[in-house]
Amino acid sequence: MKLEGCSAVVTGGASGLGAATARLLAKHGVKIAIFDMNAEKGEAIAAELGGVFCNVNVTDEASVDAGFAKARAAIGQERILINCAGTGNAIKTASRSKEDGSIKHFPLDAFDRIIQINLVGTFRCIAKSAAGMLTLPPLEDGERGAIVNTASVAAEDGQIGQAAYSASKGGVVGMTLPIARDLSGEGIRVNTILPGIFNTPLLQGAPQPVKDALGAQVPFPKRLGNPEEYASLAVEMCRNSYFNGEDVRLDGAIRMAPR
Repeated sequence: MKLEGCSAVVTGGASGLGAATARLLAKHGVKIAIFDMNAEKGEAIAAELGGVFCNVNVTDEASVDAGFAKARAAIGQERILINCAGTGNAIKTASRSKEDGSIKHFPLDAFDRIIQINLVGTFRCIAKSAAGMLTLPPLEDGERGAIVNTASVAAEDGQIGQAAYSASKGGVVGMTLPIARDLSGEGIRVNTILPGIFNTPLLQGAPQPVKDALGAQVPFPKRLGNPEEYASLAVEMCRNSYFNGEDVRLDGAIRMAPR
């Protein structure tokens, strides 16, 4: 796919993996719309890239609809969707207190929140973006668009406390191929990246010894991943027209231990 002149929506684009991808797409001449709930950072990045910021909560259908409407009015119908919006938590399925022996289980509302953001929110944006892409004329090679999702290595080797997070990211992996097949007749490609341990805002506040210890777990290179490395793969998934229906680990060959 020729990227120059296309429009893209990047969810979670105000920071981390999303911001790096938005910047790299912009370098390739792509017009950018940032979907995020952090207005201050989102507005700043949109201004930097000459794009548009849309205050969007991916769990709210009206918010997502309004975001796409605003984005399309500003930069036109997107041919590219990058799904980076997501979050996580760490709670055991059931546990016993060391203090008093009391037993508790994973709060189901906390479990559902992660599923709603990471899995349902991703699908919501895919479905609405794909419907918009269907209105576009195909490019010379028959393509109408490209979608890149963000899962996690936790989809395959989730750690203790990651039941909700792993389920949500495993769902993203599991739906990639069926959605790619659903949209193949219309020239829309769908791929998913499974990042390992990346230096995103979630970890940037951690002490350097903690980050060094995490990086040392990676076979090679022995460091945290950089958001720009995620962005490079995401852009290649958009640019390479034969990339479709794939779930690709980007993790320095790490396989996560139980804890």
